[in-house]
Amino acid sequence: MLAQGMMPELVSIAEVKRLHTSKLFGSKNVVACGVGFKETGGKLTDEPCIVVSVRKKLPKEQLTARDFIPQTLDAVKTDVQESGVFRALQVGAGPGLKGRYRPAMPGVSCGHVDVSAGTFGCLVRRGKRVFILSNNHVLANVNKASKGDAIIQPGQYDGGTNGDRIAVLEAWVPLQMGVQESTCPWAKTLANVLNALAKAVGSTSRLGTWQEKPAENLVDCAIARPLSADLVRPDILEIGAPQGVGVGVLGMAVQKMGRTTGYTTGRITQVDVTVQVDYAGQMVTFVDQFMATGMSAGGDSGSAVLDMERKVIGLLFAGSEAATLINPIQPVLEALHVDLVV
Repeated sequence: MLAQGMMPELVSIAEVKRLHTSKLFGSKNVVACGVGFKETGGKLTDEPCIVVSVRKKLPKEQLTARDFIPQTLDAVKTDVQESGVFRALQVGAGPGLKGRYRPAMPGVSCGHVDVSAGTFGCLVRRGKRVFILSNNHVLANVNKASKGDAIIQPGQYDGGTNGDRIAVLEAWVPLQMGVQESTCPWAKTLANVLNALAKAVGSTSRLGTWQEKPAENLVDCAIARPLSADLVRPDILEIGAPQGVGVGVLGMAVQKMGRTTGYTTGRITQVDVTVQVDYAGQMVTFVDQFMATGMSAGGDSGSAVLDMERKVIGLLFAGSEAATLINPIQPVLEALHVDLVV
């Protein structure tokens, strides 16, 4: 699936990028690749290309042959840009929106009772029930939580306790960490034969089959059910009520309200991004993401990202000092079987 907002003229570039993604990530310095605009002399041009994001730009003489990024891939130009390491933005310093809000509203500090702090993204609906939307790593503690766990506002890092509970965890999309089970029929058949032999000789050990390719994620999202309707409201602090669902496109101006950096604006710089994100030391792979300019910091995870007409286009979940990563909103809503509250 090509990312939302992919303009027709960019589709062929995205297809070339996908053919070469595995090879690009063979370089130890590469953290992401996507479709964006070429940068020349520190300024973005209007020339589309494959953008390769690296931890740090190095002189050519310090690069091995494997680490060198070619200037073109199948006649499509590439551009190497320094982004730093991308991390899930769970907590951070800064003035922020760390107080207690009643009713609680999107943009302020919240989180699972065992999580430091993140951001209340927006309200969504499933049938007649309304839920708080944020990230898995904010509300579900990176797959470690249980349904019914306390969600507090403000988050624990900001002084929140069980006495500040405003919701309970309802559902989340599990994050796929590391490698995944193989789907290769030959590998499964061989493993079954060897396991049968092991059983026949009395061994209790068994073999499994795993793919070397890391598991891929589309979203980092979860929902929580408010304890009562009067504890939450839909208006995003300093932005107002969302005006529906939008589609992010390359170059689009966007805005968000987050727990740490408050109200910030930025611009979508890449689409169809494949990226590795550091979740407390474990690298997790995401595909079909948006990348925006640096408009966030630790603790802003879970923020709803909107266009300038207040249509929600994504859910902020990670970033570096130079850039911000965003789940496109439609896969988030579809994965959780919810609709946006406007």
